[in-house]
Amino acid sequence: MKPQDRPPRDSGRASMARQDNPYGMLEFLYWYHAWNNNHYPSRSSVDRSVELMKKCGVGIVRMDFLWQDIEPVRAKHSFSKYDYLVDALTRSNIAILGVLGYHADWASPGKIWNVPHTDFTFFYDYCSAVARRYKDRVKFWEIWNEPDSRVYWQPQDGLVEYARLLRGAYSLLKQIDPACSVLNGGLSEGLASVRALYERGAGDCFDIMNIHAFESPVHRDAIDRVVAFVKATGQVMDLNNDAAKRIWVTETGCPGVKAGSSAADSWLGENPSELQQASWVTQVYSEVLALDRVDKVFWAFFRDTDNHWKDGTDYLGLVRNDFSLKPAYRAYREIAAI
Repeated sequence: MKPQDRPPRDSGRASMARQDNPYGMLEFLYWYHAWNNNHYPSRSSVDRSVELMKKCGVGIVRMDFLWQDIEPVRAKHSFSKYDYLVDALTRSNIAILGVLGYHADWASPGKIWNVPHTDFTFFYDYCSAVARRYKDRVKFWEIWNEPDSRVYWQPQDGLVEYARLLRGAYSLLKQIDPACSVLNGGLSEGLASVRALYERGAGDCFDIMNIHAFESPVHRDAIDRVVAFVKATGQVMDLNNDAAKRIWVTETGCPGVKAGSSAADSWLGENPSELQQASWVTQVYSEVLALDRVDKVFWAFFRDTDNHWKDGTDYLGLVRNDFSLKPAYRAYREIAAI
């Protein structure tokens, strides 16, 4: 075992961040790759974001534990990047929702990250290695992201294969840490995906229902549509005898773009201004966290990205790429009462 792959010195301690803070954040702290322009090139840049998240009241961060990063070669693990991230967040009393995926090059047909192999054995081995290493500090695990989207899972089959993968991963994670909570991969295609998850027999393979709810404040009645979707999700759960489970919205958000910017519109349509984005932060957290079934809401995402998506999506952050604060950062801090 290489020195950088040994467990951190404090990993044996019962050092757990609080788990009950409802204010979540999706952030790409692990992004140090050519395909994302090396968004976080140093530990100091990670520390800067973690400190700013702590100051604005973030209670839990959702981030990938990328299989390709951790096991670039079969059975040879590299944890140094994630050891640092987990320690940095835990020290700041920020809990973690760890997303397990996507396929490592060596384990996927044609080295395609979003085409899972039909034999999930290697994926389960990776899940096991990650969960065992971090079970003292990471108590929430999400299996894949948006498996109902052709961007993240191909070919689409109505969640048939995903339900099979989820069932095996759920059983494995519960064996490793019975106290952990497992979330289904965040569903991005609306109520049809929520129904499909149950129709595929996966109702007993997750502890918390995980959905994504994006609307733009530029559009009329946007908040009403978000609230209606969350409520309808709860109704589907009730119809499937799942009334006891809670709902997490692990992605919501909108761009906040400076006036005069030449950024192309995002997939949500016309780009909101930075002030509109700030108002949306307040609306979403006020309205959605007030719903009976919802325990946590995660803004996507914390820091603007540097020309990654090449449209307004690069401006979903609460802080700009240079770490300067947007009005939305202040709105988040105020709603979190910090």
